Amino acid sequence: MTDIFQAMEVLRPDATGIYVAASQAAAAIEEAIEAEVPLVVAVAEHIPLHDMLRIHSILKTQSKSRLVGPNSPGIISSIGKCRIGFQPLPCFSPGHVGIIAKSGTLSYETVASTTRAGLGQSLCVGIGGDILPGTDLREALSVLEHDPDTEAIALVGEIGGTLEMDAAAWIKDYHSRTKSPKPIVGLIAGVQEAHGHIMGHAGAFTIPGEPDAKSKIQALQDAGVTMVDHPAKFGDGIKRRLEAQSTIQSSSAASSPFSTGTQRRSIHTLLRRPTRPHTKRNPMIIQKRTIYLPESTSLNLLREQGINASTYSGSGARHLLAIGIDRTARCPCIIASPDLSSSSAKRFPFTPTRSLESTLSTDRIASHLGLHPSQSTLASLRSLIQALTTIFHDREAFFLSTHIVERLGALKVVSASFRLDDAAYRSAGRQASLHESAAAANLLSDPEVEAETEAARHGIVYIRLPSPQARIGTLVNGAGLAMNTVDALALAGGQAANFLDTGGKATSETVKKSFEIVLRDPRVRVVFVNIFGGLTLGDMIARGVVMAFKELEVKVPVVVRIRGTNEEEGQRVIRESGLPIFAFDGFEEAAARAVELSRV
Repeated sequence: MTDIFQAMEVLRPDATGIYVAASQAAAAIEEAIEAEVPLVVAVAEHIPLHDMLRIHSILKTQSKSRLVGPNSPGIISSIGKCRIGFQPLPCFSPGHVGIIAKSGTLSYETVASTTRAGLGQSLCVGIGGDILPGTDLREALSVLEHDPDTEAIALVGEIGGTLEMDAAAWIKDYHSRTKSPKPIVGLIAGVQEAHGHIMGHAGAFTIPGEPDAKSKIQALQDAGVTMVDHPAKFGDGIKRRLEAQSTIQSSSAASSPFSTGTQRRSIHTLLRRPTRPHTKRNPMIIQKRTIYLPESTSLNLLREQGINASTYSGSGARHLLAIGIDRTARCPCIIASPDLSSSSAKRFPFTPTRSLESTLSTDRIASHLGLHPSQSTLASLRSLIQALTTIFHDREAFFLSTHIVERLGALKVVSASFRLDDAAYRSAGRQASLHESAAAANLLSDPEVEAETEAARHGIVYIRLPSPQARIGTLVNGAGLAMNTVDALALAGGQAANFLDTGGKATSETVKKSFEIVLRDPRVRVVFVNIFGGLTLGDMIARGVVMAFKELEVKVPVVVRIRGTNEEEGQRVIRESGLPIFAFDGFEEAAARAVELSRV
């Protein structure tokens, strides 16, 4: 076949997987949509945000293709024995639990837990950790609602956006209209979020007006979801819910979820679309998704647009005006608050391909801000919104925040915090001069940036957590699992000194570098290594731990928990090393030991 269009004409595929690098992924997705492939699964992470905004504007004009991802491990039918993605097959087993997850590693943990519980899986949908996933939690829940092989659902969310709140509203409605609803068990990662940072996944951050992890947990509980605090608890939690509802069927072939060998196609729209077989792949050398501009640079960008902007003098009530992403509407939005608190913030979505006047009501925004409704004030607000929109698109920003005051019938910007999409530079080579100058300025002004930048050069995401009482250094593979590890340690009575995701392509050298960075923190009294092997092999991580222990002459105790791919071999490597490393299979036992050692 010479191209995807010929493949569609001759082969008529139901789905395509897009495995090309982030710099090529947007074009491949667009081509698949144009060719009308029914299901398009994109696994690449770090696709530039504004490329994804363009893709979503295209998706809204059609009804023949569904996109899953990007930044997704893909989808897999354990019953139909079909995978589009890269999930680790050994932990999967045919069964009747449907799994929806933002995080790859947390979904693998959930799979392993349901396999251990003897439940198995029906359909697993990795919606991905991107800012703008093609399929959201609510849409995936709707698919599993109608899937005859699914008897219970595991839902894995995290900080960032409002998709979990949308899911909670859907679940409430589902329970009200369904006589025997399928039980749902959930988990939210990121309770111990480091505000102002992106926690590994491109979409794992909270902006004004978005709920935090605790709010999401409460909303899901109120909707009737049983919440767990670690994915290893999904199996027992789901089994209890099934037993309580007396929905477990007999093991006869007629009623068993194992009895069918055909793959269901309900995840896509039963219409059509393809992909482009790019082969050249650029190495991903950094995982940090955004970059902060110095305030002086942000104010200068506003002045270039003719906006009155200077630092706050202390006079006048300040209001919040920002541009960000409405993740539910999948488009940019104005964020406005009459004060500086996020609790008062309201979102006003707009369509980037149409004029602002046709999609935004300046009067409504001014009213919510509490501004004087004079013509001069409204004209000033329109000018400021237009300037912010221009900067947002021209500089490929993901969040532009300003504080404004009213002065003599006009608005003045007295503070500005602009964040640019790092993927536009790292993946596509765009906005180079602005990114490089901002990175240099941040390196000089913030000593913590140096450690984060060094880690990023090795494909590691490292964030130093602020508590002076934190004593546990963490080393984890996968952003979702890393967030949950920090959360679970807090529940166990400990405090993590850092968030560290080794990245999906971790090697023994990566593990050694991770140890080196973690151990520079003088607060660390114990290192907790929590690994679930998917693409990352458990034995390779174990060799990295042993190498780091020897070559770095580690003086603090190390607790290691390895599960997943090659877990037995990894545990054997630790056991036979002869080093004082504490190896565990279960998370709770490992976490308890790490907390105990942190208090010595």
